[in-house]
Amino acid sequence: MALKGDNVVVSNMKLERIFSMKGGKGDTSYANNSQAQARHARSMLHLLEETLDGVQLNSPEVPFVVVDLGCSSGNNTIYVVNVIIKHMTKRYEALGQEPPEFSAFFSDLPSNDFNTLFQLLPPLANYGGGSMEECLAADNHRSYFVAGVPGSFYQRLFPAKSIDVFHSAFSLHWLSQVPESVLDKRSTAYNKGRVFIHGASESTANAYKKQFQTDLAVFLRSRSQEMKRGGSMFLVCLGRTSVDPTDHGGAGLLFGTHFQDAWDDLVQEGLISAEKRDNFNIPVYAPSLQDFKEVVEADGSFVVNKLQVFKGGSPLVVNQPDDAAEVGRALANSCRSVSGVLVDAHIGDKLSEELFSRVERRGTSHAKVLLEQLQFFHIVASLSLA
Repeated sequence: MALKGDNVVVSNMKLERIFSMKGGKGDTSYANNSQAQARHARSMLHLLEETLDGVQLNSPEVPFVVVDLGCSSGNNTIYVVNVIIKHMTKRYEALGQEPPEFSAFFSDLPSNDFNTLFQLLPPLANYGGGSMEECLAADNHRSYFVAGVPGSFYQRLFPAKSIDVFHSAFSLHWLSQVPESVLDKRSTAYNKGRVFIHGASESTANAYKKQFQTDLAVFLRSRSQEMKRGGSMFLVCLGRTSVDPTDHGGAGLLFGTHFQDAWDDLVQEGLISAEKRDNFNIPVYAPSLQDFKEVVEADGSFVVNKLQVFKGGSPLVVNQPDDAAEVGRALANSCRSVSGVLVDAHIGDKLSEELFSRVERRGTSHAKVLLEQLQFFHIVASLSLA
């Protein structure tokens, strides 16, 4: 992959060094544009807690270790880790046992805005001054130790047999790279005229699918080495209900329509070349239930406890649905919060502003349809070691 910006060339090897959700706390940041993800995560808490009920309890003398993979930089990851630790604490207490100490690892790519994340963390409860129960009950304090772990989850990140619970939400649909053939003019998979898989050719879709299969298999093998026997993994990623991989449903409507049209606007207005557009693709693949199941079964590292498609709803959060301008801004900010870093690297900040202003304009013009049709589905998987 060669994402060529004004002064930047981004190869696939460099993708993990620059890619992240939009950092900071500004209007287009992920921290301020992930309310929909928060709402979707809360709607799936009962499934997460079912997974946690199957986790083997260690001796209270052994720390209990939780990992959030693809933590990004907002409050969502902190909320989920709190849920996990409180639920496991209740399980220990129900057996009349003293809860262990808890450790949480927040992991994402090195380019992630860990500074914003750590600023959002509540202070650590004072372990030295009271019992574990008192610490856990302390308002506005956390009852667990924290560390950030920079690195791609498409590789090993932790020592062998060291993790009790892995959690990952809204991350695994991001591929380790755009498939090389998708950006190769000589290939039948060359995604000419498009910046996303939605509506692409069968060859393009197959290239994306193969990349997803390779990435997920590496992910599973890595986690199987890191997880303790008796641990569990809870995964949520964008999914699709169509068997056709070129029909990406809600993700297609987000990246394959108005976002795509905005790129075409820049080409037609002579601001970028057609080749510049064609050298950019969003590295996302939303698997079907069958896609996901096939990889898990072929790898053999994990058994499936639960695997289902879950309707998540719209990624757009608006206070006044009748305000078309607000819907347009929400669409542009949603796109920008998750893809803005890649767009900036490819065409530079100035043209990126032009692109997302056109996304906003198109979203405003199609506000009613967006609110009615832009719906996400998620693959939800609960896995334990085979």
